[in-house]
Amino acid sequence: MTKKIALITGATAGIGLESARILATNNFNLILTGRRAERLETIKTELEASGGRVLCLNFDVRVKSEVDAALESIPAAWRKIDLLINNAGLAAGIDPVASADVADWEQMIDTNVKGLLYISQPVSNWMIEQQKGHIINLSSIAGKEAYPNGSVYCGTKHAVSAISKAMRIELAPHNIKVSTICPGAVETEFSLVRFKGDEAKAAKVYEGFDPLTAKDIAETIWFMASRPAHVNIDDLLIMPTAQASARDFVRK
Repeated sequence: MTKKIALITGATAGIGLESARILATNNFNLILTGRRAERLETIKTELEASGGRVLCLNFDVRVKSEVDAALESIPAAWRKIDLLINNAGLAAGIDPVASADVADWEQMIDTNVKGLLYISQPVSNWMIEQQKGHIINLSSIAGKEAYPNGSVYCGTKHAVSAISKAMRIELAPHNIKVSTICPGAVETEFSLVRFKGDEAKAAKVYEGFDPLTAKDIAETIWFMASRPAHVNIDDLLIMPTAQASARDFVRK
């Protein structure tokens, strides 16, 4: 059986890594991107042990010149990408607009919005040449609701949802699916990054309830990606049972 090809951004941990693991066991060769070169190589060794092939690209999605150079380096045979998972994203800081660090805004906008676009443009053109493909963009409950002290993060994830809807319309004539998945609270490195390495604050986010895991989201992504050719799941919101909205939790 011919293997398909998936490109996953932000694949060194969390949802990206778990998605890579699931796809590797489901007949996919993988192009994995991330900023941590050593982690990429460790993951490559792990996944190739199960019989797949892995191509690692070490770059920062915020820097267009790095994105362009990395994608240009992909051999022609690897450019026949069947599935793109735009997973790279982050939240930085938890401050109101009046006092937030502008550098945090730029980091979120450059990663969550511009980075997604930098990757999606060339890959969607490769898919147009094939007249098939599937793009899954990671949004968030923050792409459905806005909450105080998260204004710019919410704005970037609302942007992901809007961009995805437009891409869906643009690419449908080329037989290309576009989907958005919007998770609630997932226990990954997300909060550790948001609180800039403060482990105590990060752990407190998940106290008193069972959050989603990276594997939960990866399994859902696989479900979306494995639907028949005539089925596209446009937009999926997935929450922990104990989370009723962006800010409402039932804690023990």
